[in-house]
Amino acid sequence: MKVTMVIPTYWGRKKSEGFRETDSIYDHPTPLDETGTLGRALESLSILKNKDFNLVILGVSTAQDIREEVESKISSIVKKSAPDAETLFFSYSHLTKVHQHLTQHNKESFIPLLQLDGYSNVRNLCLFSAHLSGSEVAVLIDDDEIFEDPLFMEKALEFIGKTHEDNHVLAVAGYYINPDGDFLINKEISPWMVHWNKIDCMNRAFKKVIRQGPRLKETPFVFGGNAVIHRDLFMKVPFDPLITRGEDIDFLINARMFGYKFFLDNQLSIKHEAPPKPHPEWRKVREDIYRFVFEKRKLETQEALPGMVKITAEDLGIYPGEFLKEDQEERIIRSNKMLAMDYSSKDDKKGVAECMKNIHLA
Repeated sequence: MKVTMVIPTYWGRKKSEGFRETDSIYDHPTPLDETGTLGRALESLSILKNKDFNLVILGVSTAQDIREEVESKISSIVKKSAPDAETLFFSYSHLTKVHQHLTQHNKESFIPLLQLDGYSNVRNLCLFSAHLSGSEVAVLIDDDEIFEDPLFMEKALEFIGKTHEDNHVLAVAGYYINPDGDFLINKEISPWMVHWNKIDCMNRAFKKVIRQGPRLKETPFVFGGNAVIHRDLFMKVPFDPLITRGEDIDFLINARMFGYKFFLDNQLSIKHEAPPKPHPEWRKVREDIYRFVFEKRKLETQEALPGMVKITAEDLGIYPGEFLKEDQEERIIRSNKMLAMDYSSKDDKKGVAECMKNIHLA
């Protein structure tokens, strides 16, 4: 079985230049003048016993004017830290050639679907890379992760493409181990989060799905940086390019709508050591609002069609289901009012104004 592992890596302007409003928003892109985590991730691949796979590194920039610098930076890291596995680097110069090929063959209509901008587009290029490699399986990993389990690939491929308890397994999710050694999120819960407590919902969902047996079970959530997807699924269901973030769970929902189940393997873990997110709380909340409002609308506008399965918020468990219910608008309003009060107590007028904008998005 031919396998392609794909690792996207996100890079932004030099730290001294900061973030510009026109830049694409990612959780924690590495500044061009820093080392980042990609080299560490690549070096950790040496622990794997099974290296019988192709490795593709996708280079992503937060801004068009730094793409050449980003491509050069990533290329040097890949050359220095490339593991034993066959490794390919793919970025904007390579994507331009793909676009040119499509144009030459009168297939320009596909060009907007193949872009290195936005989480969903990047994930689709992960799948596209596996397709170009002729692989049956795509293993999606992120650059802020560290392989610690020598048998990771054996576990990743153990169920994929096979029948398990009368289910044809075409998608397997693993999970993250945080720097403290736990899969639960151990972060301080601020008072304003009482109406938007993602941390609590996620932890309750993790305890139910990850901690409890059996080893392989259907899951309502998936981590995009630890996912195994079979060709029979990724050739039929894409990541939705219209969603700005949360593309992993959105993909799960899309798959469910087309009758495909996602399973979580509670032995398939990877260490996740992400840099701190540089964006203010109001922006993080705004990105969540975009994704959850989008998802709720997607669920509400489903049509009854042959071969399609209607999915509800209740089908999506504690997380993300709790954020897709009828009280979504109320949650957004109350949480942003409380966050605005928090900003007001610090005399942060911009923070207050941005929270008010968040409320209007509801």
